[in-house]
Amino acid sequence: METCQLTLPNGLRIVHRQNRSNVVYCGLTINAGSRDETLAEHGIAHFIEHMLFKGTKKYSAHLINNRLENVGGELNAFTAKEETVVHATILKNDLGKALELMADMAFNPTFPPKEFEKEKLVILDEINAYKDNPAEQIFDDFEERLFAQTSVGRSILGSEQSLTSLVPPQLFQFATQYYHPQNMILSIVGKISAKRIEQLSCKYFGGFVARDQAHNRTTPGLYTPFHILQSRNTYQAHCMLGNRAYSLYHPKRVAMSLFANYLGGPASNSLLNTLLREKHGLVYTVEANYSPYADCGAFSIYFGTDKEKVQKCRDIISAAFNKLREIPLEERVLQRIKKQLIGQLAIATDNAESQMISQAKSMLAFNKVETSEQIKEKINAVTAIELQEIAEETLHPDRLSTLIYT
Repeated sequence: METCQLTLPNGLRIVHRQNRSNVVYCGLTINAGSRDETLAEHGIAHFIEHMLFKGTKKYSAHLINNRLENVGGELNAFTAKEETVVHATILKNDLGKALELMADMAFNPTFPPKEFEKEKLVILDEINAYKDNPAEQIFDDFEERLFAQTSVGRSILGSEQSLTSLVPPQLFQFATQYYHPQNMILSIVGKISAKRIEQLSCKYFGGFVARDQAHNRTTPGLYTPFHILQSRNTYQAHCMLGNRAYSLYHPKRVAMSLFANYLGGPASNSLLNTLLREKHGLVYTVEANYSPYADCGAFSIYFGTDKEKVQKCRDIISAAFNKLREIPLEERVLQRIKKQLIGQLAIATDNAESQMISQAKSMLAFNKVETSEQIKEKINAVTAIELQEIAEETLHPDRLSTLIYT
């Protein structure tokens, strides 16, 4: 089914996809994340996400936690580099409760002082737990160096030093700057009529004042490749290699997504999984990741292996990269990887929650939601020469960086 779009007079954009399920997925996506923080605010976007659950002008933390759960629903949130999302899963007859609650959390948070210091401790525990997992920590460390001295490179969680120094007025200032209707998308997937969506959206979100607030995101400067070996006293070696990549608006973004999926996507027949795991038995996990942002992007390969096998893995990867740079993919391979990605996306869009989140992000970035056929056409338009160009631009040894934990 196609999506319906609506913009309220105050600028809030709403995107809705109707399906046959009585379970409704809804989310409020705010165009503000960790890269919108100043150095003194590092971690504040994620901290606000936590504090939204701690009290509003209408609901206490206890009532927020029970408002949807008491009718079998769920309420959650997450923070990314460029957005914050508050989302709920609810039966369709209770959608009004979910929208009322999310609106109150986003526009009327009180950030109770008694909860402020307590939640700092919770997030500090989250940071420490993250540091205990090198397979996750290395991603943040790699991107921090890839975008050195910029907010897009800093971790979403913040640091012990930055969190300790935050004070309540900073939270109100950040929320006032970014939490307004024109900077948000309300996304809904479920068996609800467009008319009902409009009624509920106007009722719970229509009264908030429009305010056009431009972002001041600074595009990262020139990139200098790095090669770092860190002793972490881990059983395995954890390895990252990668490069800057294309932004959300770059004409090669779709081709880059196809390329990354071919190299190390979730399928067991990805190129690097076939070489490192299936053929040589060197790794348990290897993956490729492409993260496009508004004005930049990151591409990386991660693998974990025994310490004495790191160089062999790197030699195999290097040989594969050189081949991709020198020889275009055969047509049969190109067609296979296109069909694979199209199939993966079709299966992913069958998940209503993923659909709700992705259509909101699409509206935020492009002010539209493309149909499955439009996405399929873009993937099918990618050529072997285009992928070879991407390989040359992203995989050239002079441009690649490495970070290894041993």
